[in-house]
Amino acid sequence: MDAKNKTPGWANWLLKTFGHPDTQEEVTGDLLELYAHWVATVGERKARWRYSLNVLKLLRPFAVRNQSTDYSTPFFLSPAMIQNYVKIALRNLLRHKAYSLINIVGLALGMACSLLIGLWVYDELNYDRFLPYHAQIHYVRVNYSFRGNEIQTASATPGPLSEAITRDIPQVAAVTKLTWPSERLVHVGDRVAKEQGQYASVGFFDVFDLPAVSGNPRSALANLNQIVISQRLAEIYFPNSQAVGQSLQLDNNKRFVVGAVLKNLPPTSTLQFDWLVNFKAQEEEWQTQWGYNAVQTYLRLKPATTALQAEASMKGMFRRYATFNNNEHIVLQPITDLHLWGDYENGVAVGGQIEYVRIFGIVALFILLIACINFMNLSTARSAKRSREVGVRKVIGARRLALVGQFLSESTILSLLSAVIALVLVWLTLPAFNTLFDKQITLDFADPVRWIGITGLVLITGLLAGSYPALFLSGGQPARILQGLHFRFSNHRAGPAQLRQVLVVFQFALSTFLIVGMLVIGRQMSYLRTKHLGLDRGNVVYLNLEGQLNDYQKTEALRHELIQLPSVAGATTAAHLPLNIQSNTTDLHWSGQNEKQLVSVSAMSVGNDFIKTTGIKLLDGRDFRPNALADTACYLINEAAARLMGMNKPVGQHITFWFGKGPIIGLMKDFHLGSLREAIKPLVITYMPPSAQYLLIKPRAGQTAQALADLERLVNQFNGDYPFSYHFLDEAYQRLYHREQQVSVLINYFGILAILISCLGLFGLAAFSAEQRTKEIGIRKVLGASIGSLVALLSTDFLKLVLIAFILASPVAYYVMQQWLTGFAYRVELSWWVFVLAGGLAVGIALLTVSYQSIKTALMNPVKSLRSE
Repeated sequence: MDAKNKTPGWANWLLKTFGHPDTQEEVTGDLLELYAHWVATVGERKARWRYSLNVLKLLRPFAVRNQSTDYSTPFFLSPAMIQNYVKIALRNLLRHKAYSLINIVGLALGMACSLLIGLWVYDELNYDRFLPYHAQIHYVRVNYSFRGNEIQTASATPGPLSEAITRDIPQVAAVTKLTWPSERLVHVGDRVAKEQGQYASVGFFDVFDLPAVSGNPRSALANLNQIVISQRLAEIYFPNSQAVGQSLQLDNNKRFVVGAVLKNLPPTSTLQFDWLVNFKAQEEEWQTQWGYNAVQTYLRLKPATTALQAEASMKGMFRRYATFNNNEHIVLQPITDLHLWGDYENGVAVGGQIEYVRIFGIVALFILLIACINFMNLSTARSAKRSREVGVRKVIGARRLALVGQFLSESTILSLLSAVIALVLVWLTLPAFNTLFDKQITLDFADPVRWIGITGLVLITGLLAGSYPALFLSGGQPARILQGLHFRFSNHRAGPAQLRQVLVVFQFALSTFLIVGMLVIGRQMSYLRTKHLGLDRGNVVYLNLEGQLNDYQKTEALRHELIQLPSVAGATTAAHLPLNIQSNTTDLHWSGQNEKQLVSVSAMSVGNDFIKTTGIKLLDGRDFRPNALADTACYLINEAAARLMGMNKPVGQHITFWFGKGPIIGLMKDFHLGSLREAIKPLVITYMPPSAQYLLIKPRAGQTAQALADLERLVNQFNGDYPFSYHFLDEAYQRLYHREQQVSVLINYFGILAILISCLGLFGLAAFSAEQRTKEIGIRKVLGASIGSLVALLSTDFLKLVLIAFILASPVAYYVMQQWLTGFAYRVELSWWVFVLAGGLAVGIALLTVSYQSIKTALMNPVKSLRSE
C-alpha cells in the first residue's frame, strides 16, 4: 500500500475541497513526502496526526497570511521597546555624567525630603486608627455659652455625665470616664519608679477593646483591688514570672493585684498609660457633682448610629441634672480627629495639629516640584543636543508615542535611581528625625501602603520631571528638527528658553517663600522664648507634691525649712503652675453684674508667699498674710478680671467666689496664664494652702546650685520614699510651644534643602549657558571685554529671574505668614525688612551659584574658547 492510501481520508478530502487550487498538487506532493519521513522517524500514528494538522494549517483562510512589511512598528510598550528605552536612557546618563549627577542628586534630595515628610504626615493621620470600632468611638466635649453668643468648648466633663448618658441615650453602646494621665510611684520589691497611668470607670474596655496578653482586663478593672498594667510594665517589674496575680504597690499607700496585662499601646495612640485602676479607687465627693469639669469622657455609638443623632438626644441633659446652668451643649468628636483637631472656636473644631500636617504636605510638594523643575530645565536646555537623534528616529518611522515613551522612561529610570538613593538617605536620617520629633517612624517595607506610596512617588516624579521634555522633543516635524528649526522660535510663540525662565522664576519663588517662612517662624519662636511673661519663670524651681508631701502640715514644715536657708529667696505652694492654669469657673459674681451675664474666669488656689516667690507685680493692695485664716475669704485678681467687672479701683471692693463673699485685697499686673496663642484671661486667686499640688522655690541670685542641693536634702528628709525630681518653671512654659518648636526646626531643615536643590538646578543651567556662549565670550575677550563685564553678562540674566521670583513670592508669603501669626494673640510684627532680607538672601545665594561658572568662563583663554566648536 502506498503512502497516500495510509493518510487520513478526511484530511485528503478537506485538502481537495478547501485547499488553494493553484497549489494543491504541489502541496499534496510535499505532504506525502513529509508523511513518509514522519512514518520512518516517529511512527505511523504520530505521522497521521502531523499530516492532519498540517492539512488544517494549509486550508484557506488559515493559509492566507497577512502581508508583512519590512518596517513594522512595534507597540511602544512592547518588551523590545522597553529594553530599547532602558538601553538608550542608560547610555545618555553615562554620556552626560555631570548633568546626570545634578539631576539625580537634586531628585534624590527632593524625594528624601518628600518621603520623610510623607512618613510624618502618614503617622499623624493614623492616630487611633488601630482601635477596634474606632469609627464609632467619640470624645465628649461640652460647649458653654457666655456673655451672649460667646461659646467656649471644654475638653473636661462633669463626673456624673457618663452615668447619665448610659441611662438616657439609646444610641450609645458604652461609656467610660477617666482621670487625666498622672505619674504615680510604682513599687515592686526593690524596683521603684514613677509610671504614668489613669483611673477609669468599668465601661473602659467596652469602649476600647484593647487586646490583652494575659488575664481578663474587664473583670480586673471592675475589681477595686486589682490593677491592669501594660506589657512594658510587666517586663520591667516582673521579668522572670507571670505578672497576673502578683502584687504591686501604687504611691506607697495601697497594694493592687495585677489582674491583666495589656499589649503596649502604639505611639499613634492618644491614650497613653501603663496602668489602669478602677475610677472609684480615687473618687472624691467633688468628682460626683455636676459643677466640676474634672474627667475625660469617651463613648462608643451603636452600629448604624451617627454622632448627630446621639447629640440630638443629649440636648437638655444638663438642664435635667445640673441646677446652676442650662446653656451647655454636648459635642461628640470622633476619636480619630482628637489628635489633629484640638482647637475649637465658637463651639466648632477649627484647627490644631492638622494645620501643620497641611503646611508640611505643601512643603513636601514644593520641594518635589523644585527637584522636578531642575530636571525639566536641564532636559529642555539640552534638547538641541538631541535634535539629530530625534530627527533620525522620526525619519525611520518612530511614532510620537514611542518618543514620548523614550523620554518618559529616561525620567522614570532617573527617578528610580534617585528613589534608591533617597531611601538610603531616609534610612540614615530617620533615627535622628525620630529623636528630634519624638516619633517612632520606621521604614516598614512589609507594609503595602508604604510600597504603594514609594511606587507612586517614583512614577509621579518621573512623569512630572519628564512630561515637558517628552512632549516638547517629540512634537516637531522631522525636516525642521534636522534643520535645527524646531528649537528656534519666533517672537510670537513661547519656546523652551522662555519656559525655562518661567520654571526658574517658579522655583525661586518657592524658595523665597520658604526663606520668608523660616525668618518669620524663627522670629516668632524667639519672641515666645524671650518675652517677659509678667513673672519670674527663669529662676523658679517646682516639684510635685506627692507621698508624704500630700500632707499639708508636712509641706508647710518643708516650706518653712526652705525659706530659712540663705540660698532660698522664697517658697510657696499652688494648685496649678502659674504659667499653665487649666482651672476655669463661672462662680464669679459682683455687685452690678447683669444677672444674665455668665462669665468664665481662670481660678487658682495658692499658699503663703505666692507673690513674693513668683515675682508677679502687685499694682495695688497686698498678698495673702502667712497662715492667716481670715484671708481664705479674700481674693487677688488680675487687671483682666478688674476690666471684666468694670472696676477702676478694685482693691477693697467685694466679690462672691468659691469661699463666699469677700474683699479683693490685691490687684496683680497681668501675667500670662498659658500659651501666648491666647489673650490673658481674667484670674481670681484664693488662699487655700491645703489644696496645693506644687511646691515652688525661688533660689537667690547666683545660688541656684546650692539651693537645689539644699532642696534635695530636705525633700529626701521629708519624703524619702519618693525619688527626688524637680523642674524649672521655664521648662513648663517651653512645653506649651513644643509643637511650634518642632515646626520651626522642620521648616528650617527643609527650607535649606529646598534652596540647595534650587541652586543645583541653577548651577546646571549656568554651566549649560556658559558652554553655549563659549565662542561669544572668546570673541568679546579678543575685542577687549573685561572679566568683570563678562561675569556680569553671564550672571545678569539669572539674577533678573530671581528678582522677578522675589516680587511674585513676597505678597503670597506675606498673606500666608500673616494668617499663621494671627493664631497667636501675642506675636511679632511682619516687618518689611524680613522680605528685603529674604530677597537679599535669594539673590546672594543665586549669585554665588552662578558666579563660579561665570568666572570660570570669563577667565578661559580666548584661543581655547574660539577653538571650542
